[in-house]
Amino acid sequence: MTRAFSEIPAPTVLPDTKAYWEAAGEGRLLIKYCHDCRTYHFYPRSLCPFCFGDSTSWAESGGMGVLYSFSAMSRTEPALVLAFVTLDEGPTMMTNLVDCEVTELRIGQKVRVVYRESESGQPVPMFTPV
Repeated sequence: MTRAFSEIPAPTVLPDTKAYWEAAGEGRLLIKYCHDCRTYHFYPRSLCPFCFGDSTSWAESGGMGVLYSFSAMSRTEPALVLAFVTLDEGPTMMTNLVDCEVTELRIGQKVRVVYRESESGQPVPMFTPV
């Protein structure tokens, strides 16, 4: 069976990411914060990727950032846009851009989080230009 590009696959919810997906279901974007080196990181994991400390906790992101990089598959309808977004808190996350014209996207452009329903009904954070 071929999946249409507009269908969002259901995420795999693991014990380390359960809080992340529950928050997404409430329209909140969570990232991890390391209390040892005082940095935010993404993707969610219990050990800090910078100092390998295990003193991490969840922090709510404001959901704003800038477009770091993107690639568009414009032969699909709508265009599939894979992007890296640097959140205002610092970490860069891989995501999709939605509700945008590919020809109007620019590196450094402000974006904000939005949520789209996956095949399972689980909301998935994506971004759109401000």
